[in-house]
Amino acid sequence: MHLIWFRNDLRLHDHAALWHAAQSRQCLALVILSPEQWQLHQDAPIKIDFYLRRLKILKQQLEALNIPLLILNIPLWKDISEQLLALCQQFQISTVHCNIETGLNEQQRDQAVEQLLQQHQISCEYYEDRTLFPLGSIRNQSQQPYQVFTAFKKKCYERLLIDVPSCYPDIEIQPKQAIDISQFDLNAFAQNYQQETANQYWPVEDKHVFELLNEFIADRLKDYKTDRDFPAIDGTSQLSPYLNIGILSIRECVQTLFTSSQGYFQLEDVGQQTWLDELLWREFYQHTLHDFPKVSRHQPFKENTKVIEWRDAPEDLTAWQQGRTGIPIVDAGMRQLLATGWMHNRVRMITAMFLSKNLLIDWRLGEAWFMQHLIDGDLAANNGGWQWCASTGMDAAPYFRIFNPVNQSQRFDPNGDYIREWVPELAHLDAKTIHEPYAKNPDLGLDYPKPIVDLKSSRARAIEVFKQI
Repeated sequence: MHLIWFRNDLRLHDHAALWHAAQSRQCLALVILSPEQWQLHQDAPIKIDFYLRRLKILKQQLEALNIPLLILNIPLWKDISEQLLALCQQFQISTVHCNIETGLNEQQRDQAVEQLLQQHQISCEYYEDRTLFPLGSIRNQSQQPYQVFTAFKKKCYERLLIDVPSCYPDIEIQPKQAIDISQFDLNAFAQNYQQETANQYWPVEDKHVFELLNEFIADRLKDYKTDRDFPAIDGTSQLSPYLNIGILSIRECVQTLFTSSQGYFQLEDVGQQTWLDELLWREFYQHTLHDFPKVSRHQPFKENTKVIEWRDAPEDLTAWQQGRTGIPIVDAGMRQLLATGWMHNRVRMITAMFLSKNLLIDWRLGEAWFMQHLIDGDLAANNGGWQWCASTGMDAAPYFRIFNPVNQSQRFDPNGDYIREWVPELAHLDAKTIHEPYAKNPDLGLDYPKPIVDLKSSRARAIEVFKQI
């Protein structure tokens, strides 16, 4: 008997580990729920709800293939090895199949599992599934990892010219098995994490995900390079939550991107290239997490930035978290995050740079807040994005490059539509005033805070702090 261990890859289609396990024609599936570990990793309740709702669908899909799904509740990963061994012995499992996960804790968990199982003649097979290219395989001429995205991207282009990774075939229906799985129930556990917001904004059915992907490629890709920066426009793919828990694979995204060229690497327009580059930024951060595990230990990539004296300003931090900074574009983004579990990417950069530069508050506090609220919270991408904005990370923004949030707002939300949606107390203001409501009339009677920081002087302060290191 073979066992397929699902983690952040809750799908049947194009699934490396599942396809290999199913070739045995006799396999079981496993999902391990670890609530205390999720808490340690600061996973958002909306993300957990999203995962559990998807898990119910996966269970039904597996049943249609005659693959029973076993669900274990093991609060902490350190306890998985012994319980997984007992499960394998109970069902006479000879091989465990699973897809490689990138994080340091995940790899340590898998090493412990593999070591124990091998002692009992149970083998573990691991597969590359979360990235386009195997972790550790993108190297420069000195066989070292790339530290600059442009060079990393160029190498990826070279690899794609040779071969665009193809999707795995569909899984065949398995022979029926007479196995009692009544003790491995999901319903009682899932009730603790129900979130109406997730149901409203983030459906989990395959039909929805593939319609989203195909509609984006067909209708929005051509204007993606420009539209993606305007938060009031529906110009992005919004596929990140589905990629993150594996409802959608990265190979499916790239294959769909190159459908018009029969799956071969051929860039036909700037929108196509821009989205591919965004997918490769995701790839870059996944490889960074693998090659430089210190970034998953709350360490900056740039060693010299460890000495920065970040401000201890709890009131400012709370104002930022709740969308009450007095900077409308920042507040709109933070409120969108609280309301939906997602924030537009341009606004993520604006809010992150405002916290780490204008407020000079430790980027790790912002990174944690995002993880605690994002439905697409991914350690590699979230850490990479925060360290880019804070100028502490791999190929980060130069320390003197500090977004002016008002200028960003005027440029990318010129009519103030995004602000009006998420900061309704400013909805009545005209398109000029809404970006900086107190600029010309400090006594304007609004139920909205005045800016908690002066943008010009706080920019100068941040530059001086970074100069000193």
